[in-house]
Amino acid sequence: MTTSENMTRAEAKERSELLHVESYDVTLDLTTDQDTFTSITLVEFTCRTPGASTRIDLLAPKVNAISLNGQTLDPAEVFTGTHINLANLEESNYLIVNADCQYSNTGEGLHKMIDPVDKERYVYSQCETADARRIYACFDQPDLKATWQLTVAAPSHWKVISNSITPAPEVEDDGTAVWSFMPTPRISTYITALVGGPYHEVRDSYTGTYGTYPMSVYCRESLAEYLDADDILGVTKEGFAFFEEQFATPYPFDKYDQLFVPEFNAGAMENAGCVTFRDDYVFRSMRPTSGAPTRSCTSSRTCGSATSSP
Repeated sequence: MTTSENMTRAEAKERSELLHVESYDVTLDLTTDQDTFTSITLVEFTCRTPGASTRIDLLAPKVNAISLNGQTLDPAEVFTGTHINLANLEESNYLIVNADCQYSNTGEGLHKMIDPVDKERYVYSQCETADARRIYACFDQPDLKATWQLTVAAPSHWKVISNSITPAPEVEDDGTAVWSFMPTPRISTYITALVGGPYHEVRDSYTGTYGTYPMSVYCRESLAEYLDADDILGVTKEGFAFFEEQFATPYPFDKYDQLFVPEFNAGAMENAGCVTFRDDYVFRSMRPTSGAPTRSCTSSRTCGSATSSP
């Protein structure tokens, strides 16, 4: 295997042919306002050639502990800063990785932002194309799908959203809480998602041919007065009905959330059931025509080509 940050296409193909990934069970601790967060990953996978070697991807400043099939591995020997080398695999394997991962301010991995209005902390993930490895240890390529289960410790006044329906948090006495999400269907690592912070939320649901799906729209509290949730949810429901009719196929996830997040480095990201958009799309004004007064605008239909104010 190469020691570079990224795998080659040939190496990814070799790993795909060697492994079948069963599940990820990821626990993240976001309770402190430090530059890093604790990430514990439990991975179950099988190997088609027992005795072979491979690597699991992880971009992190520090790995605290590694256990493969009950055997302790020395991070100083197997962790390169970009991946963990795994030797002498068994047919069925159980890997545990405890690491300190880094928040970003570039929209890669788990991005952290302090709102200049209310000074609250907001975080969100962006895992495309190969940045899930900045949040948890994983075989970070789309053809190695697995179920994904997430547990998050965070401040108790936060909303925490992921690919599965948000569970009721277990509130602790110290002002923190724990959210334990149900496992997802088998999905690629790049569409796993986490959004956390004191987000403003508007809830609704869609009922169609294949059942009822809860859906919500989120934005920072400081943008809540500008959020046209009724329009967004109305267009979303029209889309659900159209695609159900056209493809005669049910929506494959349990819910559909749309989240406007700060400092996003793209337009939007199609995370499973947890779609993120740059919150510049929460429009706060229209560009006036010559001599015309500025008017407020909160509709995505009427402001689709507008330029938002800072």
